[in-house]
Amino acid sequence: MEYELLGWPPDGPKLRLDYERFSYAGKFVMTNTGKAVARSADGEIVAAVAFNEDRTDADTLWLRYVTVDRDRRGEGIGPILCRDVRDRARERGYERLRIAVNNPFAYEALYRAGFAYTGETTGIAELILEYPTPDDDTGWTDRDRYQAGLEEFRDRDLSDDETAFLDTRRDNEPPDRETRDE
Repeated sequence: MEYELLGWPPDGPKLRLDYERFSYAGKFVMTNTGKAVARSADGEIVAAVAFNEDRTDADTLWLRYVTVDRDRRGEGIGPILCRDVRDRARERGYERLRIAVNNPFAYEALYRAGFAYTGETTGIAELILEYPTPDDDTGWTDRDRYQAGLEEFRDRDLSDDETAFLDTRRDNEPPDRETRDE
């Protein structure tokens, strides 16, 4: 797998993804976001992430959209791609990265990339995760923080797959961080 950063905001490239294979495909044609991709050995894009700087905090970069080819989900490609963008953003001088997630699968994937739940949600009920782990006065352990986010999802109307997924995570520690196969 090859991970490639295509450009930084605000001058990111247009990226045309097949809407039948990739969620949020239409969001990747915007040029005001940076883009990064994961490519298979034959050069085909199998995952992408779009990101931009926070409007009020130049030290914070938001991962806006993460998508993985429907046929490649669950292989760990998304967390590794997000980790790659995270590392490059930190090298570029961003102190913090944030992302809002709307389902427990994305929540778990971002935890694997080193992000942690902030205890905040957006106006549309997405959970906000941050890297590095936010400093706060919650007194949460890593496990408490992870479980607090899962609990937010448990209180929602979920699919059977999401409910089953959450059931397997009850009382667990946060997942191990993904590492790139070298």
